[in-house]
Amino acid sequence: MKTGKLIKNLSYSVVANGTNTLVSLILVLFVPKILGVKEYSYWQLYLFYASYVGFFHFGWADGVYLKFGGKKYEELDKGYFHSQFWLLTIFEIVLAAVFAGCTILFSEDSNREMVLLAVALCCVLQIPRTFLQYLLQTTNRIVDYARNYLLEKIVHALLVIGFLIAGVRSFQILIGADLFARGLTLVLLSRECKDIVKGKMLDWAGGIREAWDNVSIGIKLMIANIAGQLLVGIVRFAIENHWSVEVFGRVSLTITASNLLLAFISAVSIVIYPMLKNMDENHYVEIYVKMRNILMIFVLGLLIIYYPARVILSWWLPKYAESLRYMALLFPMCVFESKLTLLISTYLKALRKEKEFMIINWISVAITLVATGISVYVLDNLTLAIAMLPVLMGIRCCIGESLLAKTLRFSLWKDMTAECVLAGGFILLSWNIESWLSTVLYLCMYIIYVIWKRDFIKVMIQEVKNRIQNR
Repeated sequence: MKTGKLIKNLSYSVVANGTNTLVSLILVLFVPKILGVKEYSYWQLYLFYASYVGFFHFGWADGVYLKFGGKKYEELDKGYFHSQFWLLTIFEIVLAAVFAGCTILFSEDSNREMVLLAVALCCVLQIPRTFLQYLLQTTNRIVDYARNYLLEKIVHALLVIGFLIAGVRSFQILIGADLFARGLTLVLLSRECKDIVKGKMLDWAGGIREAWDNVSIGIKLMIANIAGQLLVGIVRFAIENHWSVEVFGRVSLTITASNLLLAFISAVSIVIYPMLKNMDENHYVEIYVKMRNILMIFVLGLLIIYYPARVILSWWLPKYAESLRYMALLFPMCVFESKLTLLISTYLKALRKEKEFMIINWISVAITLVATGISVYVLDNLTLAIAMLPVLMGIRCCIGESLLAKTLRFSLWKDMTAECVLAGGFILLSWNIESWLSTVLYLCMYIIYVIWKRDFIKVMIQEVKNRIQNR
């Protein structure tokens, strides 16, 4: 991939995901401030359930993503993708109809029924859109993907803010705003890929065979991804089930605030996969080590803002002040999840190690199920349930990176140990010292880490200077 195109793709992707981070920040600050705790909690419940609808293609879209990674859009067999798109869309409509019917028959809570019916509609809008988004990503049409993604987030934010200003205090209307934004971007994506969406399917039987092949290829990656998402999802579901939707809403706010950075980090991972597929594997280790060091120096440094952020949010959202204390436990998740999302997962996909990655994730899920069952249903301990999340994510991240290091034959155990020490030190300091002293002490730890990395920092600064001078 040419450097200019890489920079352009990265810039568009960063702008789109940076805007998403900004939008999420605005919603975190103002929606819980204006809505009541119960209304906000049901809105969070919808967003929580909706975050899982993307897995109901059962690896179909992931298979396409893996099979055609690195191809140019112009080289694709449009008839093939036309059949796959519409078979997937029909399948999701049937699945959503069955789910909606079961919801109407068995749901006893009208608010929960509304949430689940909205999730069924979300499934129909989201998954065909995901298929087209994956197609743009895997063929390196990152600019088109980013433009569409950016529009969705802006439309959603404007609608939510507009409704709140107009005096709307109903979570149902906010859900409607989300569905409208998803539907609008599906229509616009269909125009971007009109040569695939429009047309005539000639071979239904052949299309079904190819669909099965795509599912068989993509299911391992999808299961690996859903397993990763389930680490937090299992705990959130147990909290909502064991305590109340209000407790769920308060904890969800804390998780959302702690994970704002991850949406921004994912911007780069979208660009890296097609780049790796077009790169000689001999350069994988060099690129990985550089990106890893830059990421860790940046993310570990961001932990410094925890206490100021908590003080400001507690003042702004006094109803949630008690639950915001859990940010001390959840903030370090960004250290492990950013590395896993940006680098480890992307590299393992490029090396076709989806099966091994899936096994790692599902072992983590099994441990999470047991730990959640004990902490929530046996010990009735909310703090313990939340505290185990960064521990489990850290273990999963270290195992995944060890697999990658073994595959590419290099060692990073010193770096992994240092990062775990900093993350663990941050949790102990921030949880036990609720003052600016915790920030000062962690800053001292971080400065020691930066001094340890000073040679790498000097090399990178010199490399940047050389590139600027040679332009």
